[in-house]
Order: sequence, then structure tokens, then C-alpha cells
Amino acid sequence: MTDEVLPSNCSARGCGQPAQWALRWNNPKIHTPDRRKTWLACDQHKESLSDFLALRSFLREVEPFTG
Repeated sequence: MTDEVLPSNCSARGCGQPAQWALRWNNPKIHTPDRRKTWLACDQHKESLSDFLALRSFLREVEPFTG
């Protein structure tokens, strides 16, 4: 598996703030259990993005983003 190259800005639509958090997720209907996709979040959008993923049972981990 190769390392994923990530942008360093928040993934929330219209937000250009630096990312502070990495939200690791997968969709169990289409991804293998060990596969992780990543959304980045600033402090302001960490909760709303996490809630969006958790509501769909996609959220797996939330970790500090060190870029």
C-alpha cells in the first residue's frame, strides 16, 4: 500500500483553514475493512464532519493531523 498524499486544508466545503484533524473512514459497502479514506478538518469543522461520517457508520478514527 502506498502512502496517500494529502492536502493540508480542511475538507469542509468552502473552508480553506489549515487542517488540525484527520478523520479516517470507510464505507463498508464498497471498501474492505482495512481500507481508510481521509477527510481533514480544522477545529471548527471537526465535529460536523465527524458527525456526518458517524451518522452513516463510516467514521473509524479521528487523529491529530501533523501534515
